[in-house]
Amino acid sequence: MAGVDGLVQLPTMRAMPELPEVEITARRLDVALRGARIESAMAPGINALKTFDPPLSVLEGRTIDGVRRRGKHLIVDVSRSGGPAGESDDAETSSGPLVLLIHLMSAGRLQLYDKRAGPRDRTSRLLVRVRARPDEAAAQSLPGSSEGQVQERELRLREFGSRQAAWVKLLRSEELESDQALATLGPEAWPDPPPLEGLLDAPRPLHTVLRDQRTIAGIGRSWVDEILWEAKLSPYKRGGDLDGEDLEQLREAIVGTLGAAIDHYEDVVELPIPDKLPLPLRVHRHEGEPCPRCGTTLRAVHFEDYVIAYCPECQTEGRVLKDRRLSKLLK
Repeated sequence: MAGVDGLVQLPTMRAMPELPEVEITARRLDVALRGARIESAMAPGINALKTFDPPLSVLEGRTIDGVRRRGKHLIVDVSRSGGPAGESDDAETSSGPLVLLIHLMSAGRLQLYDKRAGPRDRTSRLLVRVRARPDEAAAQSLPGSSEGQVQERELRLREFGSRQAAWVKLLRSEELESDQALATLGPEAWPDPPPLEGLLDAPRPLHTVLRDQRTIAGIGRSWVDEILWEAKLSPYKRGGDLDGEDLEQLREAIVGTLGAAIDHYEDVVELPIPDKLPLPLRVHRHEGEPCPRCGTTLRAVHFEDYVIAYCPECQTEGRVLKDRRLSKLLK
């Protein structure tokens, strides 16, 4: 199992939230929001809301039952209708349990605040205003809030940059599992992934197949480097070429690396969840530094929108992989 002692946090990068980052977000929000009553919901980011039926207005008056994770997705479970008096409940869509399905993509963050977003806010894509139960408000007060008062809070889906790729869907609970975003996911990478025989039996590089959410859910560009380094496997080794020992070693590296990251976050992450989490990375984005295991200089292969980091001694039998960025410069 990979440890986290002495790791250097990535200083300025907003990395795409992957399984460990989404897991700690779900845990912290679940404790803070379970039992809270929804006062209102709106979507300032017009491109973020991907559904229109049911409308966000049906969330008003309902209770949040919990927050959980699936792959890199966040799921907010909402109770049956307790909406405003006079609202028609003749349709089941207005009275049955609902879920908010959220994907943060590369620059989104789901955060809880004790104040409403200001008029100049340009980062919010979804705003859900809630009123916490008095006992929960006292136990989970955010810094600067008044103890003993009923806690009014705002759950915000925020996104940095101009791409506006983060999205949210409001679904009926029975529609969740059949939604394409979840229906196409492979098994969870943590805490108990299935045996990898057959799952990775493909003529594709490990760095690619492990990031394929249809193959195994939750791993992205940051943690795949850490997992392959821990397993001492080349990022370009084909999944179909792994023997039984390789597969077992890789599975242990997946569970251990992701589990250690979550344990790290449990120790250091509290509400309000920071924009930039203290990523406990050993290899990813540490090109040019000594390998934490053998001391060899870590190397990287650069692509247009991502980087593969690795140790030549530990992972590629001493070979330095061709860097596309350098190849273009030499042409």
